[in-house]
Amino acid sequence: MGLAAAGASARADRNVLWHLIDTGCVPHAQAGEPPRPCERVQLQPDRDHGWVLLKDLKGPLQYLLMPSNRLPGVESPLLYRPDAPNYIAQAWRNRDLLDRRNGRPLPHDVVSLTVNSQYRRSQDQLHVHISCTTRELRARLLAAQDELGPQWAPLRGGWWGHAWYVRRVDAATLERSPLFADAAAHLPGAAADPGRLTVGVVGLDFKDGRRDFVLMAALFDPADPGSGSSEDDMQDHDCRLLGPQVPQGRAAP
Repeated sequence: MGLAAAGASARADRNVLWHLIDTGCVPHAQAGEPPRPCERVQLQPDRDHGWVLLKDLKGPLQYLLMPSNRLPGVESPLLYRPDAPNYIAQAWRNRDLLDRRNGRPLPHDVVSLTVNSQYRRSQDQLHVHISCTTRELRARLLAAQDELGPQWAPLRGGWWGHAWYVRRVDAATLERSPLFADAAAHLPGAAADPGRLTVGVVGLDFKDGRRDFVLMAALFDPADPGSGSSEDDMQDHDCRLLGPQVPQGRAAP
């Protein structure tokens, strides 16, 4: 849930990720130095619209894309402004870092992106998990692909006991559609409390030959403590979809 480069201390300090960005990644980049502990920092057109990429200690391939400015999470009004950066699209564009660590390009239908709800995250800085999809979810979506359309609709039968909404989109739509605002506008109850929102993106190879994406969104349910985490429901940080060739090293950021 975003415990990157922080070890056990991150479990006690919910601002570890922000401190890494504000005292390490960004000032190093501004000084023209390697942006450690991050691997990439983009501050254009300005810091309010920039982002950073950090290797998470959990999993051999997992990275986190985060705003370069202070933005706690899905409940932040900044995410829903018309000029808000498309952090989801940026995360997908930067999946090449996973390819590099893997030693070869990852298949389109292996990678997924997730953002947890306010009530299931461990850090109070928005972070998009770039990691691998679980085998089970990929199989589930492939089996349901005829039901996946361009509009948000409930995933029949849910997933892991939780009610999920799904939508099929192409790459151009992923680029231009602000996922947080889109999901909040279509999920009943999300607009009243956007902090309950959790979202995900799954790359999927459809039987019609197209490599598209499945957008997924759900809400945290106070009566179900296990809800509200797309990371838990969708991702496998051990990347078992890749089989035994997945690298096991966890180099420091």
